[in-house]
Amino acid sequence: MSLTPTVLWAQRKDTIFLTVEVAGVTEPKISFDSNNVHFEGKSANNHYKVDLELLHEIEPEKSKYTVGARNVEFLLEKKDTNAEFWGRLVKATGKVWYVKADWNKWKDEDEADEAEAFDTSNFGGMGGMGMGGMGGMGGMGGMDFSNMNFGEGDDEEDSDDEAMPDLEGKKGDEEEEKKEEKPASS
Repeated sequence: MSLTPTVLWAQRKDTIFLTVEVAGVTEPKISFDSNNVHFEGKSANNHYKVDLELLHEIEPEKSKYTVGARNVEFLLEKKDTNAEFWGRLVKATGKVWYVKADWNKWKDEDEADEAEAFDTSNFGGMGGMGMGGMGGMGGMGGMDFSNMNFGEGDDEEDSDDEAMPDLEGKKGDEEEEKKEEKPASS
């Protein structure tokens, strides 16, 4: 029996970005045509399979995918780039429980002009059914950490950089409270 993986999706005016959430995929079988995307693969002794009938057509010869250590990513080129944003990913109406919006990549249609394109560096220069450089495998090939800050040399003050107030109930406070509690001797 096959398990159905979660599929995350986001879009821009000319592309659809899909992420099939299956870590450590072996024996992937991936195909797509103008209206469908098919994924099948094994991970941790489980068999995963998903077939998506897309709401609108894509350009399969311009579309790409990459198999990474944590997931499989697709960059699908829309056939009609002048059309409005897709209202949903698949033709099926109603809730498709395994398809979810990828809010980390999502941009609304009114934000599309200023929206940056999807990061396609993991897809390499290969078109069609290419493995795209196997991004995320073997030392995170293609990742450039040289320009990342990681908090070093950060001179700006954050709200959490302020001095912490003293805690109530310090040792000296306890002795003062005991003195105040004793009744005055007459």
